[in-house]
Formats: sequence, structure tokens, C-alpha cells
Amino acid sequence: MGTSQLLSIPDRGTFDARYLGFLETITHLRPKLHRYCARMTGSALDGEDVMQDALFQAYRKLGSFDDTRPLAPWLFRIAHNQCIDFLRRREVRESAEAESRVDELVPPPDAVGGDLGRAIEHLVLALPPKERACVLLKDVFDYSLEEVAELVDSTVGGVKAALHRGRSRLASSSETRTARAPASEETRGLLRLYVDRLNQRDWDGLRELVSSDARIGVADRYAGSAAQAPYFARFSQRRMPWRASLAEIDGELAVVVHNASGDGDAWTPQTIVRFDVVDGRIAGLIDYTHCPWVLASAAPITIVD
Repeated sequence: MGTSQLLSIPDRGTFDARYLGFLETITHLRPKLHRYCARMTGSALDGEDVMQDALFQAYRKLGSFDDTRPLAPWLFRIAHNQCIDFLRRREVRESAEAESRVDELVPPPDAVGGDLGRAIEHLVLALPPKERACVLLKDVFDYSLEEVAELVDSTVGGVKAALHRGRSRLASSSETRTARAPASEETRGLLRLYVDRLNQRDWDGLRELVSSDARIGVADRYAGSAAQAPYFARFSQRRMPWRASLAEIDGELAVVVHNASGDGDAWTPQTIVRFDVVDGRIAGLIDYTHCPWVLASAAPITIVD
């Protein structure tokens, strides 16, 4: 589970137009940033954690930002670097980059084309990181070659070569992703028990599943010790009818909470809850209630019986 940070407002003495501009920009840019991070990491949930870390890093560096330049490309550059760091930590980047060291002067073919639509965002997971980034930024986010080169710290020639390789691989390959290791039966059973007790509103029983030093986060709103978190108390106060289901999202087990819609016969997904399980206990969870773009990027969601 990621270590997303909460952004705090600076004190009044340092709060100026630069910070106001930053907060206004990320309000509108976050769904787009998340979409990029999710496709780079291969997970809507990892993408949110990486994006949160990127925004925290950007906030810390804001004092040195040249405010004569546009803010959005700078934020994309930081998010891109955080994605690469994430992939490096997963020991993916080293072998993938070795595959892509070829002549940068290869001319690019035509773009993959609109017939793939949003499917390209999932297909790119079969590509090494540089090719993945270039195809996403050029063919999905419509950045110019020069802008892509700046964002990925390359040259226009390097971007053209990466686009050629990436588009060619997409056209010839049906591979979409590297499968995650399946959750253990112990983890699967623990999360099933969590869902059962949540649907029964058994709050004491839920707390028994959480380790004493666990961390609970509500993305963008709260992060702290489970022992002191008001999370389950607030959950119990929800007025709209709801129920939880165990689901698979981007190859990972999570819990999806649905709200009743219409006359109550239909249920609409409202949030995703991600878990960190250690030694048979829940060592942490993050609830993405306040990040609707995560739910949008996670589709399709497979409900586990």
C-alpha cells in the first residue's frame, strides 16, 4: 500500500498567489494526472498513491518553481518521475529499459489510431516504461513531441523512436499486462470476513481484524493510527443504504462499497478500499471515497463471489 501524503495549507505569512495557483491547478488537473499515473503503474490504486506522492513533492518544491512557466507540465514531469521511481522499486524498469536501447533515428509510423479509444491506456502496460510514457503522453494526452521530450527528459528523436517501438508493439501484440501474484487464501479469507462483518455492521468485529499498530487513511482527508481513527464510527453514520463486496481491481483484491440507487434495487459503486495485510491481520487500509477519479479509472471491477 502506498504512502500518500496529505497536503497542508501553509501559514498565512507564506500563503501567496503561487500557492493559490497551485491549489487551483491541481483541483482541475488531478483526474488527468491520476489517469496517467494509473496507466504507468498498471493500477488505479497504485496510481493514486503515486500521484499523491508527486503532489506532495511538488508542494515542497513550489517555492523554487519559476512561476513564469506553466504549472501543469511541471506537475506532469514530477508525476512521471514518481512513476519511474515506483517502477524501479518494483524492479521492472532495469530489464525493460535494456530492451529499448536501440537507434533513436527510427522514423515513427502513424499513431495507433482512435479505433482503440481508451483501450490503449490498458494496452500500454505491455510496454517498457519509456515507450509507455511516450505513447500515453502523445497518443492519449495529446502533448507535442517537444513537450513529451521535456516531460520524459529525452530528445525529440528519442521520443520518435520510443513512439515507433511502442506503436509497433501495440499493433503486433495482444499482451496487456503482467499478472499480479494472486492473493493468498489467508488474505482472501480475511477480506471476505471483513466484508461480512462490514455488511453486518459489526464494528467491534471489524476492529478485531485490524492490528494494534495499523494505519488508516481516507485519501485526501485523514491519515493516522487505526486506534485513534474515527473511521468505523463515521462509516456507521452513513445515511444512504450501502453494502460492501469483495472485488478484484487491476489484479488486486479490494473492497468496493456500493450505495443504493433509484428504488433500492440497483447498487452503484461509490468507493474502493485498499488493504495491506501482514501476518493474517489488516496492517493498513486506504479509503478512496473523496477521489472519484480512482473509481472511474478502475473499471472494469470484477466482483468476487
